[in-house]
Amino acid sequence: MGEIRKFTFPARYDRVAEICGVVAANAEEAGFDADDVFRIELACDEACTNIVQHAYGGEDVGDIRVELERTKESFIIILRDKGRQFDPDEVPMPNLPADPDKFSELKIGGLGLHFMRTIMDEIRYAVNGQGDNELVMIKQIANTESR
Repeated sequence: MGEIRKFTFPARYDRVAEICGVVAANAEEAGFDADDVFRIELACDEACTNIVQHAYGGEDVGDIRVELERTKESFIIILRDKGRQFDPDEVPMPNLPADPDKFSELKIGGLGLHFMRTIMDEIRYAVNGQGDNELVMIKQIANTESR
């Protein structure tokens, strides 16, 4: 088990950038390059925006609790909220067009979760013993060394 850092933020759209900034700074400290830090920040942005929008149904309803853990092998982001429960397996994978000019025709919904699944090495969702939604996103540190 590595070092764990914990933060709590109000679940507000105007605080998402701050949450992602904390995650990005910790990812950089963990040794990720600028490209990976950007990708991790994007996954965090998608997750936090989904919490505000879907779990809480808007702003000023609750908090987002962030736990960051760095081990020798991985960087772990855990986001917890007390909003509506969510099953990511019920969200269909987006049908991405082969032609980039057709991206404007994509249906809204599911793309953020697709980004999170693509960017991170592992994501898990569960409802913990306290009834909190818990999203775990893991990025392997070793993957940065092979690039």
